[in-house]
Amino acid sequence: MSLYDDAVLVLKGYEGQPELRQTYLDHLAGHPDGLWKSCGDGHITASALVIDPPRGRVLLTLHRKLRMWLQMGGHCEPSDGTLAAAALREGTEESGIAGLGLLPGGPVRLDRHHTPCAWHLDVQYAAIAPPGALETISDESLDLRWFAYDEVAAVADDSVVRLLEATRARL
Repeated sequence: MSLYDDAVLVLKGYEGQPELRQTYLDHLAGHPDGLWKSCGDGHITASALVIDPPRGRVLLTLHRKLRMWLQMGGHCEPSDGTLAAAALREGTEESGIAGLGLLPGGPVRLDRHHTPCAWHLDVQYAAIAPPGALETISDESLDLRWFAYDEVAAVADDSVVRLLEATRARL
């Protein structure tokens, strides 16, 4: 199965946010290249909110280009077999944490936002950090920091707050 086919199946199976979900499906139907950064009309991206439930905290990255505290995530790559694999790859690369595991149940949320390169139609997952996880900052970050759940609203935008709320509800 191709990444495109996986994305369509994942989105068709996602039960939340019906209007936004349909926007994503329409985008893919109209853009066979809609998963790739080269699609100037926007592209599907995958992200992972790295959480540590036993300690009640979340790992955020201070994005080098956007200069905002965000979850780990970014563009799909040809080597990604599924959206979940893309989210896990991004989470691992940007956090430096080996052994992340995605929260079961598929995507937690969808979030469409404009970036300097194009519209991102982000498929958002949550990743559980293993016990004793040690983070390592990547070249894409200015900083990488754990925040208590109740600190996130003070440092991140509403999309990250909504992702954390949805993740905690699923836990």
